[in-house]
Amino acid sequence: MIMEYGLIFIVLACVFGFFMAWGVGANDVANAMGTSVGSKAITVKQAIIIAVFFEFAGAFLAGGEVTATIRKGIIETSSVSSSPEILVYGMLASLLAAGIWLLVASRLGWPVSTTHTIVGAIVGFAMVGIGVDAVKWGKIGTIVSSWVVSPVLAGSIAYALFFSVQKLILGTADPLKNAKRYVPYYIFLVGFIIALVTLMKGLKHVGIHLGIGENIMIALLTGVIVMFIGKYFISKLTFDPAADDDFHFTNVEKIFGILMIVTACAMAFAHGSNDVANAIGPVAAVISIVSSGGELAQKSPLPVWVLLLGASGIVIGLVTYGHKVMATIGTGITELTPSRGFAATLAAATTVVIASGSGLPISTTHTLVGAVLGVGLARGIAALNLNVVRTIFMSWVITLPAGAILSIIFFFALKAIFS
Repeated sequence: MIMEYGLIFIVLACVFGFFMAWGVGANDVANAMGTSVGSKAITVKQAIIIAVFFEFAGAFLAGGEVTATIRKGIIETSSVSSSPEILVYGMLASLLAAGIWLLVASRLGWPVSTTHTIVGAIVGFAMVGIGVDAVKWGKIGTIVSSWVVSPVLAGSIAYALFFSVQKLILGTADPLKNAKRYVPYYIFLVGFIIALVTLMKGLKHVGIHLGIGENIMIALLTGVIVMFIGKYFISKLTFDPAADDDFHFTNVEKIFGILMIVTACAMAFAHGSNDVANAIGPVAAVISIVSSGGELAQKSPLPVWVLLLGASGIVIGLVTYGHKVMATIGTGITELTPSRGFAATLAAATTVVIASGSGLPISTTHTLVGAVLGVGLARGIAALNLNVVRTIFMSWVITLPAGAILSIIFFFALKAIFS
C-alpha cells in the first residue's frame, strides 16, 4: 500500500505542507511584524523584506527542535505499526485542514494560532483513526498550559520592560537625553538574547557544537556589535524640538524607531524558529514512513530540503496575504508607539525563543497578543480595545475544534480514495 502510492503520498505531503506554511506566513508572520508596522517604525514593505530574511534564517537555523515535538509528541504511534498508511492519511489530512482554517482566519483578519490549528488537527484524526487512547493527553495538557503560560509570561515581561522605559526615559525631566543614553543598552539586550538562543539551540542540527562559555562569549560580542550599529544609526537622526509641542515624546520615539527595527528582526527570527515546525513536522513524518517502506521510526531525520520548503512557504504567505492580520495586531488592540511596540516585541521574542529552546510548541500569536495586552495594561485598562480583544479570544477558542473537525473529514476522504 505504502510502496504502491509512495510517490503520490510524498507529493501530496509537500503540496499540503507548502499550503500550511503559506497559512503560517499569512497569519502568524503578520503577528510577528504587526507591532512594528502598527507603531509606524517601519512600513509594510520594509516589514516584508525583514521578515523574508529573518523568518527564513530562523526556520532554517533553529527550526529543528520544535519539529520533533509536533511530529512524535502528540500521539502514540506504536498501535498503528501494522497499518502505517493510517498515519500517512492522518498527517496529510492534518496539513490540509490546518491550511484551510488558516486561510479562513486570515481572510477575516483573525490572528489565530497555527500551533493550535495543527495540534487540533492531529488530535482530531488520531481520535477517529487510531482511538482516543492514542492521544497523549498528558502532552496535550502541557501544550495547552503553555498557551496560558506564554501570554502571561510575555505580558509580564512586556509590562516590566515598558515600566523600565517609563522610569528611565519617558518619566524623566529630559527624555531625549536619557533615550540616547539608555536605548543602546536595550539594543544590546535584544542582540544578546537572540544570539544566545540561536547558538544554544539552532546550530545543533546544522552540525556546529559549542560549549556554554563559548556561546555566552559569542552572544555578548553579537550584542555589543548590534549595539554599536544601533548607536551609529541613532547618531544619524535629526531632532526637531518643535515636533515635541504636539506630542511630548516625538523625538524620543524616533530613537525607539531604530530599536523597533532591531526587535522586528528578532521577532521574525524567533517566529521562524518556532513555527516552521507546524508545517513541516507532518511532512517529515510522511516522508519518513514512505522512505522506510512503512516503518514508524521514533525519530525521523529532517531532510534539509523540507526545511527549505517550509521556510519558503512562510515567506510567500506573508508577501501575498499578510496585511489583514498585521492591521489587527498593529492597530486593533491598543494604540502602539515605537516605545510600546518595542516592549511588546522584545517580550514576545524572548518568550518564544525560551519556549523554542525547551521544545515547547507555544503559540507565537498568543505570546504576542499577551505582550501587547501587557503594554496596554501598563497604561491602564482604558488603553485597550476590548471588542477586538474579545474577538481574538473567541477565534482562539474556535481554532482547536475547527482544526479537529476539518481533519476528521479529510481523513475519511483520503482513506476512501486510497483504500
